[in-house]
Amino acid sequence: MIDIGSNSIRLVVYDGTARLPATLFNEKVMAGLGRSLAETGSIDEAALTTATTALARFASLAREMEVDSIRTVATAAVREASNGEQLIAVARSLGLDVELLSGEAEALAAGYGVLSGIPEADGIVGDLGGGSLELVRVVAGTVTDRVSFPLGVLRLGAIRAKGKGTLDRTVAALLAQAGWTGRGEGLPFYLVGGSWRAMARLDMHLSGYPLPVIHEYRMSAQTVTRLQRTIAQLGKNKMRGVPNISSGRIATMEDAAALLGVLLKHLDSSETVVSAFGLREGLLFGRLSAEERREDPLIAAARDEAERFGRFPEHGDLLDEWVAPLFGGEDAELARLRHAACLLADVGWRANPEFRAERGLEIALHGNWVGIDARGRALLAQALFTSLGGGLESPPPVGQLASIDDIERAKLWGLAMRLGQRLSGGIAGPLRRSSLEADGERLVLHLEADHAALYGQAVEKRHRALAGALGLTAAVEL
Repeated sequence: MIDIGSNSIRLVVYDGTARLPATLFNEKVMAGLGRSLAETGSIDEAALTTATTALARFASLAREMEVDSIRTVATAAVREASNGEQLIAVARSLGLDVELLSGEAEALAAGYGVLSGIPEADGIVGDLGGGSLELVRVVAGTVTDRVSFPLGVLRLGAIRAKGKGTLDRTVAALLAQAGWTGRGEGLPFYLVGGSWRAMARLDMHLSGYPLPVIHEYRMSAQTVTRLQRTIAQLGKNKMRGVPNISSGRIATMEDAAALLGVLLKHLDSSETVVSAFGLREGLLFGRLSAEERREDPLIAAARDEAERFGRFPEHGDLLDEWVAPLFGGEDAELARLRHAACLLADVGWRANPEFRAERGLEIALHGNWVGIDARGRALLAQALFTSLGGGLESPPPVGQLASIDDIERAKLWGLAMRLGQRLSGGIAGPLRRSSLEADGERLVLHLEADHAALYGQAVEKRHRALAGALGLTAAVEL
């Protein structure tokens, strides 16, 4: 997909499952197509030149990669510029058929993007682009009301230059006219857009946040107010030293922060949640069937990872069924996290045996998962670390991301997975012909009599380890 935005132009090549395709290649060029829009109504020549060079490279790369299909979309700057058709003609000459998205279509895609990565999202999505701001109400897996405003980050400087309070009054008037004042009361505000993500990365840096994953990172309204002051005080030179912040976003961060503060005030939202997914992912999500949209993205991605890197693709689902009787009182969220851990239980087998536990930790904490927050990653990490031989230690930063009770539960998952892996050798048959049961005082492993030989020394050791962690004694029944 080629996304011609008002601030940047980006090529993203996807592969993998329809529900959560993996990114094979991602490159952006900060073209600034909307930079001169407010003053002249057109895209300036320098931006057109940069955009033309970027599109030529992206079209060529896509052909070299033998991409099956190329979808090229353009948003506010091209839509509104008097010479937008000129850029569309350039794209056409390169073999790219440009789909010019309306403000309504942009808003819908932004909402779908958030739902793709945060299926339980219930609140207002704010998608801040270079030329426009889209607000979208998402609830119960659907997009309801949406609206587009001419408040792109490249327009904000001109509005703020008119004097103190001008941005506040402008936003208040636009929201009131559209009937959106106070619509965020008691609801989170989901952040989409590079400038807002850069703000969040700055806060992660300043607060010493232990996980370098921005998806579902949360900031309170008070934090946003503090960041506004911090950004103004730091200046551009100091912000260039902050890790993971694109230099192209630094120039717009102060304006983006000012807009966010005003929006939270007039929408009456008290918390923000960052979404790593936005318009592009929303366009993909919008093409899925209703059944595909209902798929859990975490489970879909974990299953795909297991099929690519595990030894026996069906093993994770069977392993989850095998350990589940020990954890019958868990709620649905814990059950899905345990299921994801079981699906990933075998993906570290190619690693050096001395580092398999660390590999599991890395996969859980830093994998490209969505539909999971920092706490969920911590539980997943502890379960895989323990399952892959790390023992009952809690390696950093697990202890900073989840409660002690959560971590202890994940250790039990890991020990149960570890027993199942050793008993079965990673294949299906032994799991299908055995079961685990906690009967009050004992942890009973039920085996068919003609498969009693599976209960070897290594299996017994892991059986006793799990039983001891549960406060039970190990027993075998044939």
